[in-house]
Amino acid sequence: MQPILYSFRRCPYAMRARLGLASAGISVDLREITLRNKPAEMIEASPKATVPVLVTDTDTVIDESFDIMNWALAQSDPEGLLDGMTDAAYALIEESDGPFKTALDLTKYAVRHPEADPAVSRATAADFIAKLDAQLDGKPWLFGDKPCMADLAILPFVRQFAHTDIDWWDAQPYPHAQAWLATFKASDRFASIMTKYTPWQNGDAPIVFPPTA
Repeated sequence: MQPILYSFRRCPYAMRARLGLASAGISVDLREITLRNKPAEMIEASPKATVPVLVTDTDTVIDESFDIMNWALAQSDPEGLLDGMTDAAYALIEESDGPFKTALDLTKYAVRHPEADPAVSRATAADFIAKLDAQLDGKPWLFGDKPCMADLAILPFVRQFAHTDIDWWDAQPYPHAQAWLATFKASDRFASIMTKYTPWQNGDAPIVFPPTA
């Protein structure tokens, strides 16, 4: 059976999963969902009911985005995304998924968190951007001349943060991080994972992802 990926186009976690699968060249049946009407099949596979959810060809369920990336790249890594994965690279992903994502959510969804000062939250998130900016100084990718898994794991969340206030983002003194994100957003790689699909319903014809030529 073809692996099945339950996904939501704009979710950065789902973007991360799609990036890993696309780089690995692993074909899946993509099922685009709506957050207000999640399919029963997805919830049955993963009761936590958050995207992404991958049901592999052996019926194994993987419902964490970074685990989906690892699963895909362990099978096929034609770009060598795992080559640059040092302890520092893994630590950067952990920081992105932890303190940065928390500060990002408190910034983006400030109305849901009246206990938090959004200006303080944005400043905390910006500290991580400053760290990325320093890491990128003198090179196009976080750890050298080509992307590694850390780039693709972190970029969707930096994009989400930038788009909380794009005018603010453009005015910040982070030229390397801004160029890094702009390059990603303008890439064929990004375009290939951001195709709009009609939300899936049981009985629909499969959508093959990544798209075949």
